[in-house]
Amino acid sequence: MNLVRVLMVDDHLMLAEALSARLAEVSELWVVGHCATSDPRLSEVVQRSRPDVIALDVEPAGTATGRLVRQLRETLPSAEIVVLTGIRDVRQAVDAAREGAAAWVRKESSVEELTAVLHGVSRGHNWYPPDLLGPVLRELREDAARAGQRNGPLDVLSDRERDVLSGMVAGKRGAQIAEELLISPETVRTHTRSILAKLQVHSQLEAVSVACAAGLSVDADADR
Repeated sequence: MNLVRVLMVDDHLMLAEALSARLAEVSELWVVGHCATSDPRLSEVVQRSRPDVIALDVEPAGTATGRLVRQLRETLPSAEIVVLTGIRDVRQAVDAAREGAAAWVRKESSVEELTAVLHGVSRGHNWYPPDLLGPVLRELREDAARAGQRNGPLDVLSDRERDVLSGMVAGKRGAQIAEELLISPETVRTHTRSILAKLQVHSQLEAVSVACAAGLSVDADADR
């Protein structure tokens, strides 16, 4: 079995360290480090440690769970995300799955179960507990159905570009959008240029006008 590099991301650092020590006893796993979920250097830690799997506690993220998972996926696309948390929140589970989290495991799970999931996702498998799997699959099916029905002017935009555009509609500056989306101001500028090109407009004001005419809901997108 191949060695799997694991990064622990959890605000409860003492628990993360204790679990890391237990996982270190598993010969096929290598815990390459741990970092707080709220650490502003999280992306740097991920890039430096280059894990195969990121074990992530989403409890501190709350409604920003989807954005956090997306940030990690964009930082290191090759890494799989395993949510390792003590909570059962259907909305957070759906948001995590929507943004590409491969698994959801509760902290009270045994080391053997966690080890099996970590190895499984490294081979392309997915795992959600039965009580969350139903709502997650239902939401993803509805997403697919909505995607098949799209024909509006904003449908050329990616989800992240829609997030940036929502911030523009709300009158936020680039730095504030970057902070809320957990991306850099330069990334916001890149998305903004892409938005203008895709919408075939020449200014942010025109882009906002198109978004408002298309009925872009700032509140709905902000909570996604």
